[in-house]
Order: sequence, then C-alpha cells, then structure tokens
Amino acid sequence: MKSSNYSEYFSVTEVADILSVSKETLERWNANGKLIPIHHPVSNYRVYHRDQLLVFDEARQMFNTRWDDEMKTKPKRKYTSIELFAGAGGLALGLEKAGFEHVALNEIMPDACDTLRKNRPQWNVLEGDVAQISFEQYKGTVDMVSGGFPCQAFSYAGKKLGFEDTRGTLFFEFARVVKEVQPKIFLGENVRGLLEHDEGRTLATIKDVISELGYTLVEPQFLKAIFYMVPQKRERLFLVGIRNDLTDKLQFEWPSPYKRILTVRDALKAGDLYPTDVPDSPGQKYPKRKQEILSLVPQGGYWRDLPLEIQKEYMKGSFYLGGGKTGMARRLSWDEPSLTLTCAPAQKQTERCHPEETRPLTTREYARIQTFPDAWEFQGKIGSIYKQIGNAVPVNLAYAMGRALVRMLNNLD
Repeated sequence: MKSSNYSEYFSVTEVADILSVSKETLERWNANGKLIPIHHPVSNYRVYHRDQLLVFDEARQMFNTRWDDEMKTKPKRKYTSIELFAGAGGLALGLEKAGFEHVALNEIMPDACDTLRKNRPQWNVLEGDVAQISFEQYKGTVDMVSGGFPCQAFSYAGKKLGFEDTRGTLFFEFARVVKEVQPKIFLGENVRGLLEHDEGRTLATIKDVISELGYTLVEPQFLKAIFYMVPQKRERLFLVGIRNDLTDKLQFEWPSPYKRILTVRDALKAGDLYPTDVPDSPGQKYPKRKQEILSLVPQGGYWRDLPLEIQKEYMKGSFYLGGGKTGMARRLSWDEPSLTLTCAPAQKQTERCHPEETRPLTTREYARIQTFPDAWEFQGKIGSIYKQIGNAVPVNLAYAMGRALVRMLNNLD
C-alpha cells in the first residue's frame, strides 16, 4: 500500500521504517498489545492510524516537521568551505545546494577527481594524498572544513592520546587541516560504527583531539537517510565542531525530518524526487544460473523465499551458518526504501536486485537512490562508477545538514 504525503494510515512496512524497528518487532508488539494494527476502511489491509503512532518520538517529529520552513534557508552572505576526502561529490554537492562555496576539494582517487572536474569545472580539485597537501594559505579565511574521514583505530600503548599521537591516520589529516585553516566550524562524517569502534576509545580520542585544537564538539548523532528525502536505509554519523571563541554565538540544531519515507519507486519513477523516470544507463549483468535463481525471489524477498534445495545450492556453506544473511539473494521492493548501497550491486552478501527485472541496479539507478541529479556524470569504468556512488554521502542528506549549518552561521550576522 502506497501512502500519500499526509496519509492517515501507514502500512506495516512504513511504520517499521519510521520507528526503526523490524516487522518482527511489530508482530511482537501486536501480540503483547503495545501497538495493534487495524484494517484499512477501504482496502482492508493491516495498517496503523496516524493517531496510534503519536506516542512515538520518531513519528511525532515526522508529523510535526519543520522541513518546509527549513527548506527556505538561504545564506545571509557567502560561506566558504574546504572539503577533504570528497569522493564523487555527494557531500560537496549537498553543501553547495545549501549555499556553501567550495574553495578547495581534496580527493586521492583519480576517477572521482575526474567526476568532480567534469561536473564542476570551476571547482579547485586538489588530486592526491591529503598528507602531502598544505592548506595554510586558507588560514582564517574559510568558514568550514568538511569531510568523511575513514574509521581507523589508533595505537594507544596504554596512554591517553593527543593530536600528534594520531599521526598516520586520516583523522589526523582532517584535524591537521582544521588546525591549519582555523575555520569557524567543521563537519565530519563517518560510519555509525565509529560510536562503538575499539570499545568507544576511538571516538573518545577524537573528542580529546578536537578539544585540544580549540573546538567544541556538538554531541555526535547518527542520521538515518530515509528521514531526509533519501529513498535508502543508510545511516551516517555526523560530527559538528564550533571554534571556541564562537560558541556563545553559534548553536547548532539538527535538521528536521521530511514528511514521509521515500521508496525505490520515488527514486526510479517520476514523482517528488525526479520529474522523469530513470534514464537508461550501463549496468552489470548476472551469470545465467544466478539470474535463474534470483528470478524466483519475489519483490522484497531474499534467499529464504527460495525452494529449500535452491537455497542450499545458492547459499552453499553459508546455508548452515547462523545469522539472518538478509542481504543475500535480495530483491528490492518498489514500495520500500532501498537497502544501503554498497560499492558493487551484485556482491553475494549484499545483493541489490531490481524490484521487477532480474538484474542488478544500473549505475543511474544507483545514483538516483543516492539522490544525485541525473545531470551528474560519473567518470571511469563501470566498476569504478559503482564504487564512487556507493561510497558517497546521499546528496539530500548532505543538503539537509548543509541547511542546518547555514542556519547556524546566519546567527553570526
């Protein structure tokens, strides 16, 4: 069942997404009386009424969202930024849409640099190892440094670490650039796993270093992309830092959620996200036997929906191991968000089969699920293009964060 923007009724799948719980959890809540579905007055489908969901914070935030007001955010003046680890430009493009002007972008992957130059010839793309590039010329002239540094462990040797002790990691390079440039604010982006990485010591060290550099860290939050007009179940951790001399003037507020959850249909068909159906583009193909097997998987299904003997053939040794393995032989559903896109659409552990056709998603379908505009042209061979898209921050998620950062900076003027 497909809901409208302001639906009174929500399907089981939609409620599971809104509340970030599994359908199995909703079944348990039904059994114990915590949340009992009703039958839709017209279709007779099992659904939940809007009023039933108001006891949950996630639902209230969506129903009472300030999204439309926040969309009106405009910078009061030109805000400049430097982006590190820019990749194919997902974060940079979202921040640009929000009003930031990039004075420099660094990326080490040649194909990704070509993608940036192809789409934004005016951008100052610094190709190469960030450790070999000085940014001291920008000291005191840039509003923000941003970038998604990879999650890496530090070598502790039984001591508390400072800035110099993190040398050799990409976080050190991010921190070094902040130290050199002294921007008003910074934006760091990472995987959710950073919260628990190395039993929390990695994040604790990052917090210590940020404090040592003279910045106050807003308590990090992980944002679910499905709440920010992205048709994909992807979570990213964001770190916002404010220079200590500005903390009395700058208060950061996280962006409000969009008014509904977008789906694969929204990504690939004309609608709220795109004015046209997805254009044709290259894509990988399945081997003959894999295609035969995946043709048996229903929309939204996975390997457990196959006949038992075919399950064993496809899963091989994994069939007898524990765990849900829910990404294997997985076909997407038109009326649900996509699962998190990875660097390749046809890997056995993270299958992303088209909802109707038995094939991997094409490169443009991949890009749409990441909310790149159709005009954004990726450079390189097809494997490199999938990797660039899969590694990107969804553009609309970056746009929502960018608007929140602009609103904060506007308070300075």
